[in-house]
Amino acid sequence: MKKALLIIALMAAACLLLTPAAMAKDIKVGGIFDQTGPTGAVGADYQKGAVAATKFWNDKGGIDGIKLDLISNDYAYKIPEALNLYKKYKDVDRVYVIQGWGTGDTNALRPLVNRDKIVFFSASYDGNLTSPKKNPYNFFIGTSYSTAIRLAMIYAKEKGAKKVVFIYPDHPYGKNPIPAGKDYAKKLGLNIGPDEIVSLRAMDATSQLLHMKKFNPDFAWIGGTTPSTAVIIKDAAKHGLTTKFVINCWGFDENLPRLAGKAAEGRAFGMLPVAPFGADVPGMKDVVASAGGKNYTLHYVKSWVSVMVMVEGLKRAKKAGKLNGPGLRAALETLKDFNTGGLCAPITYTPEDHRPNTSMAIGGIKDGKIFLVKDVNFPRKKEYIGW
Repeated sequence: MKKALLIIALMAAACLLLTPAAMAKDIKVGGIFDQTGPTGAVGADYQKGAVAATKFWNDKGGIDGIKLDLISNDYAYKIPEALNLYKKYKDVDRVYVIQGWGTGDTNALRPLVNRDKIVFFSASYDGNLTSPKKNPYNFFIGTSYSTAIRLAMIYAKEKGAKKVVFIYPDHPYGKNPIPAGKDYAKKLGLNIGPDEIVSLRAMDATSQLLHMKKFNPDFAWIGGTTPSTAVIIKDAAKHGLTTKFVINCWGFDENLPRLAGKAAEGRAFGMLPVAPFGADVPGMKDVVASAGGKNYTLHYVKSWVSVMVMVEGLKRAKKAGKLNGPGLRAALETLKDFNTGGLCAPITYTPEDHRPNTSMAIGGIKDGKIFLVKDVNFPRKKEYIGW
């Protein structure tokens, strides 16, 4: 009897010696990325950045001793596959946070993440996602597409534009910000020409550009990714258009000068929610070190920041004793002017407003490199929450 009591006492003592961190399991993070689909040209670097950032934070001790386990899968930009991965992450892996990707799948998953209280970071910066009333569990780190397109219209106006058009793929990523852009173009007194549809996998945009040439816009918005943007830029130069182009954040990166060549110089301007890879800002040192000597595009930086913000939220949730979906959401909503070391504008989320910021940069291309044209800022007006 005495021996049995001694064993029980030793077991109890051993349990008391275990710290909460030692007893905790890894935090599983679902990963839904496009590495091989229509947006894989920009998605591959994004996935690599997420993996590298996870390793970086684990090497620094994780979430106060608890490691992150990022489960990375390629869904090839197929919404049904994203839904299948979501179901597995929820039911099998029991995740309460996901790093996701596109506009179509993020919006398809919105009702589910809200029902299941799973925090969903996306690479879609769709303005629709910024209303906590409708989407309390959706977060992203970049300037929303709607804010970006309004800033692009302001830039065009400043440059003397009188006529604008919108070029985009027939897909939620391309289409969703267009109403915001047209609304603001009208407010600025710009004359809006017919829309042009160019696929993400376009090899030629001649017919669209010759049609656009009849209207002869001063500026055109492009809502595609880098390969389709390069096709548009090259064909515009080939057919002698004088139109200049302002490009959403997935169509303008370090690969555009290589793909579009000299045609991009003086013609292509891009919206930059994060600093280009290797830019001279304090936070870039860790990003570059995590790449192990390789060069990536600014899309690597985007996911790196997304993981950084997630880690900060998890640390705050753990400190509050609420390491779960609702706890992470509440913790993220305490971020105010969160400093990413210059990788992007300071990030703020509140229970009423999930727009991370309303500031970004506009870049141009010279001698094959991206250069900063100017920093731009849009007022954080309540009327624009959610679109």
